[in-house]
Amino acid sequence: MEGKDIYPIGQQDFKTLREDNAIYVDKTLFVEKIAKSKSKYYFLARPRRFGKSLFLSTLRYFFEGRRDLFKGLYIDSADWDWEPYPVLRLDLNTDRYAEQGILDGVLDNLFREWEVKYDVKEKADTLSTRFRNIIKTAHEKTGKQVVILVDEYDKPLTGNLSKTDNFEHYRSKLASIYSNFKSSAEHIRLVFLTGISRFSKLSVFSDLNNLKDITFSNEFADICGITEQQLLEKFRQGIELLAAKRNVGYDRMLELLKQNYDGYRFAPEGSDIYNPWSVLSAMDESRIGTYWNSTGTATVVAEALRDADIDIEETLSADWDLDDLAGLDLLNADPTALLYQAGYLTIADYDIDSNTVRLKVPNEEVRKGLFKNLLQVYIKPKSGTVKSVIDGIIKGVNKGKPEKMMKSLQAYFAGIPYDLKMDNENNFHNAFYILVTLIGIDAKAEVHTSDGRIDLLIETPEYVYVIELKYDCSPEEALRQIEEKAYPLQFSIDGRKLFKIGVNFSSGQRCIESWKIE
Repeated sequence: MEGKDIYPIGQQDFKTLREDNAIYVDKTLFVEKIAKSKSKYYFLARPRRFGKSLFLSTLRYFFEGRRDLFKGLYIDSADWDWEPYPVLRLDLNTDRYAEQGILDGVLDNLFREWEVKYDVKEKADTLSTRFRNIIKTAHEKTGKQVVILVDEYDKPLTGNLSKTDNFEHYRSKLASIYSNFKSSAEHIRLVFLTGISRFSKLSVFSDLNNLKDITFSNEFADICGITEQQLLEKFRQGIELLAAKRNVGYDRMLELLKQNYDGYRFAPEGSDIYNPWSVLSAMDESRIGTYWNSTGTATVVAEALRDADIDIEETLSADWDLDDLAGLDLLNADPTALLYQAGYLTIADYDIDSNTVRLKVPNEEVRKGLFKNLLQVYIKPKSGTVKSVIDGIIKGVNKGKPEKMMKSLQAYFAGIPYDLKMDNENNFHNAFYILVTLIGIDAKAEVHTSDGRIDLLIETPEYVYVIELKYDCSPEEALRQIEEKAYPLQFSIDGRKLFKIGVNFSSGQRCIESWKIE
């Protein structure tokens, strides 16, 4: 095998990637679509680490006429004159914007560079006017309309959702900057913005009535990420190395990659997409690991879910009207919307008759990361207790020893600190469900029957556990509800051993107080 493939981990510059002869999944078909379209303004939302910045960099070098960098790619044979355009790239992903004024510094540095490059003579007092002068002068000096690429246009906003003053400061500042897209339209060839979400109250969306939002477009569904075909074409060497290291066959390794990193879908008719960050990381390290979760804000999402006081399982498999999903605004987003925007949920299915989509957690890597963070904000287990308690739960479930399972669960819940929100039955149910799901048990919450809903159903090849969870009640009352609602009836001819368990959680003790097993 001649040399190991180079995987561009974190490399967002198309020029560097191509000069290093690193693996590149060809997205230049979409560059051609955009370049030859009559549309002037584009917007694309995708989760973090999905290749938005690299795509903008690809657009940059294309419009700068760097045909040498595109040799062998799809667009190298396209009908294009390759004359350079002036390109202005606003990269707002360079800071956290924790304080007001940071954006001014970021923009001032960029504008100074462009003012020198295009010899801008007009003086201006505001950043917005300076930007307008740069656009106008760049057009006049080069004779070519300007291409404007905005990377993470919403970064100053998403970092300040809970800080009203900072949010409004940055909203106003960005609105004034982006207002130039409309007022300077005669000087502009293309504007392409990327981000996590749409903020409907920001002028860039309200002013540009001809903005082409390709976030849910079937035509652009694969603009970021890796399709299965691209995985097989570009990563065979890496897959073979992974398989050899894990001592499994090639086909089995494909199954593991699909299970851990595939499952994203960004349009009603789009194909499944692999997370590019995770695939590249796994290939580079020759290890199936959890890579994407460590780069983001799962804890923030988990805390938002806890504070919203919702049913976790129901939220993770929601149905949405596609038009509502396309118009989401993080300022008014419910928890499901937040999960979708952040990449913890994706489209599972689409019903063309009702124009609705079913959402799901995309893959095992995302599920583990999300549930681990949910566990931390719902339970916060004491250090050193986790492994022994989880082992006890698993052994109890798998060996038909519900008493052992319940004692281990009681020990786990005993670690809940007093400052944690565990003040209602819904939060207790969620914490219980999160725990058993995370450790790999086949658990289902709120299972519908003909006469009600089972709080928690756990199944193994040999055993079935029907569990009713009560909050400040008796376990006998929980068992009575199981019998009255005939929850076990569907398992009466199942052949597996059935356990009925009534559980009481004490709000005073903040722990599982008692249980009864039949």
